[in-house]
Amino acid sequence: MSAVKLRNIGPKSAAWLRQVGLRSREDLVAIGAVGAFVKVKRAGFKPSLNLLYSLEGALLDCHWQELSEPQRTALVQDYEARIAVHPLKAAGPASGPVHEQRFDAEDDGEESTAESADED
Repeated sequence: MSAVKLRNIGPKSAAWLRQVGLRSREDLVAIGAVGAFVKVKRAGFKPSLNLLYSLEGALLDCHWQELSEPQRTALVQDYEARIAVHPLKAAGPASGPVHEQRFDAEDDGEESTAESADED
């Protein structure tokens, strides 16, 4: 988020939100807690449900642990419904295959060239 510090949102969560284009409280209000959580997940980050609860708490101006069990259940159900309609893409490999290539002093061709020059 921007200069405005939201309740429950730490530096890592704020960085995730900025990276998905949510930079102010107004941005968060417009998309809602579940919408913001989905954007963060779709961007490839791996937040826990605590982020979802924290976002809702930020909107309600309460600590995320103060959310009732029915509120938490409703948030998770809303999230699951959105994902069911448009599933998250499976994450690809963290990196491509690793290929190892060794260059030994004997195999680089330099010594054989120097030896052949001495023979002339």
